[in-house]
Amino acid sequence: MFDNLAAKLNDALDWQWGDFEPYIEDLLAREVNAETVEPWMRDWSSFSKLWGEVSSRLRVATTVDTTDEEAAQRYKNLMSNIYPKVEEKSFLLNQKLVESGLVPEGMAIPMRRIKAEIALFREENLPLFVQESDLGLAYNKVVGAQTVEWEGEERTITQMAPVFLEKDRERRKEAWLLIQNRLREDRETINDLWLQFMDLRKRIATNAGFDTYRDYIWQDKGRFDYTPEQVLQFTAAIEEVAVPAMERLNNADRDLLGLETLRPWDTDIDPQGREPLMPFDSIEAFQQRAESIFMQVDPELGQQFRTMRTENLLDLGNRKGKGPGGYCTGFPISKRPFIFQNAVGLDRDIRTLLHESGHAFHGFARYELPYAQQMQSPMEFNEVASMAMELLASPYITEDNGGFYNESDAARSRIDHLKKIISFWPYMAVVVEFQHWIYSHHDEATDPASCDAKWLELWGRFMKGVDFSGYEDFILNRWRRQLHIFRYPFYYIEYGLAQLGAVQVWANALQDQAKALQQYRDALALGATVTLPQLYEVAGGRLAFDAETLKTYIDLIEKTIGELETA
Repeated sequence: MFDNLAAKLNDALDWQWGDFEPYIEDLLAREVNAETVEPWMRDWSSFSKLWGEVSSRLRVATTVDTTDEEAAQRYKNLMSNIYPKVEEKSFLLNQKLVESGLVPEGMAIPMRRIKAEIALFREENLPLFVQESDLGLAYNKVVGAQTVEWEGEERTITQMAPVFLEKDRERRKEAWLLIQNRLREDRETINDLWLQFMDLRKRIATNAGFDTYRDYIWQDKGRFDYTPEQVLQFTAAIEEVAVPAMERLNNADRDLLGLETLRPWDTDIDPQGREPLMPFDSIEAFQQRAESIFMQVDPELGQQFRTMRTENLLDLGNRKGKGPGGYCTGFPISKRPFIFQNAVGLDRDIRTLLHESGHAFHGFARYELPYAQQMQSPMEFNEVASMAMELLASPYITEDNGGFYNESDAARSRIDHLKKIISFWPYMAVVVEFQHWIYSHHDEATDPASCDAKWLELWGRFMKGVDFSGYEDFILNRWRRQLHIFRYPFYYIEYGLAQLGAVQVWANALQDQAKALQQYRDALALGATVTLPQLYEVAGGRLAFDAETLKTYIDLIEKTIGELETA
């Protein structure tokens, strides 16, 4: 019954609950004992992979074209009529495994998440999750429709990015103001969605027996190896160490540009006045050169990327109606990842693709594990997989490796990347502390005006060196366009912790690239079979929250920037 599920994938994209139900009922009816637990787990995994891929493919269809009403309706049907029933039955399967008292080989760590899911499950929350998903689609549609008219053409916000690399400062300012005014037009619409998100999340947490959504989501995200207090220790370390480093970088750029103050439309321009890096002019060239880079990093990884190219598992170019951002998702029964991006020919597009490809390589590695539950590695390490690949691939972005740049331009790209790592930590701290405040002060944070005040307060604490005088109101656009705050609540600390982990992998690579790459790949292959600190250790790093560790690696980044600038 379960042996040929992969062959049923195409049909399963149109299945209704009655088509999925027999598989779960078969699993629930079977006896689970020491002799049967392994084949039972394999069959459960086969079903979970099919369900996971169906869900993922239908969700992808809503992001590659946010105007596709048929795709939206198919996904809404999945979430409204099938997802709640699958969740309810999955709870019973989890319960069946736990009550058996058995822990199959390699399942000790995944059992923590399974037990947490049992503890959190409330049937009355299932329709609320559906409503939350529908709100997410509505938010995507608002953001996906945000365009401006520039030089007689309609352009997406992403397509405007090249303007901020131009030397003409007045033109950059004009473009920035055009965008910010357009974003502000949707403020009330997004505020209305915010009220609905907050109401739902309060009800979800209350139903599950939690005083705050923060306490609920901490368990829901499987954060077993660190606490909210450690997260705030990390943001304090960022304020102590990373904020002054970012301010030093911004002041240096201001001086090179000969400006009295660095304004928000000045942050992407080359501080030495050089022409912007425009590494590719077609998506085909983008993919081809990326493949060459990965072949240099590791031939097996290069072959995996080639597979994604040939099997149309890459959607990289920006276009009107496409959802925002970039992501890598999994098609587990096909044992394939899928990368979504909004590339427009900029240097940052390279880093985005390297990043999402790190996720993809992690996916390929995890698909070899026997059980679906072992593939659910913690996001705090999943982001190490992606961020470390940005750095591990950086020596190979030159033309002589089949990449994008001559040696000089490659150095520029790497310098910009390293600067952005430093400046990311303070912004991450803003988002993280904002979300801690939101979900610890629910009633106050339900008012968008209170959120505005808190966002400005945090911005003032962490975001140093860029002058928004006269345009403070536009800072408020930023939290409304931060996808995670709306669609993936309390997801962002993962990026900050993982960035520190990735920099540790990179520091090892500076000493021995081959060894660092092997440690990285060894950690990817573990999936969720060990704890989060152990994953960092196998990768050659340490899960850290303290200012001393952060300072060690910020010092290394600043030292490397100096070396690249004088090379």
